[in-house]
Amino acid sequence: MKQILAAIRSGTDPIGPLPPASFHRTLEEQIHCPKCEATYNLIVDYDWAVSRHFERESAQLIRMLRKAVMLGHSTDHRVTHFETAGVVVKSYKKEEPPPISPMPKHIM
Repeated sequence: MKQILAAIRSGTDPIGPLPPASFHRTLEEQIHCPKCEATYNLIVDYDWAVSRHFERESAQLIRMLRKAVMLGHSTDHRVTHFETAGVVVKSYKKEEPPPISPMPKHIM
């Protein structure tokens, strides 16, 4: 079974679903953007996080999330939630409401 690792920007709530698990664990290791102050917390399944081979199994996933965070700097870190299971990194960003257009003058 493929394990899922999520990176959620500090100070924000998860936008997409968290990895399927009974309990989640936030790892002590965080991902920092090398160009600014953005920090992302890593969320994983608790049982996987305490397993013997977690460090070896999660190394590639963490590298992929680091790269996604670094590439997100160009968009001012609008993406606040990344998720990967090993092949593709999914990104979730908050949907911004459409701008409110002013009322036409003939209605006033």
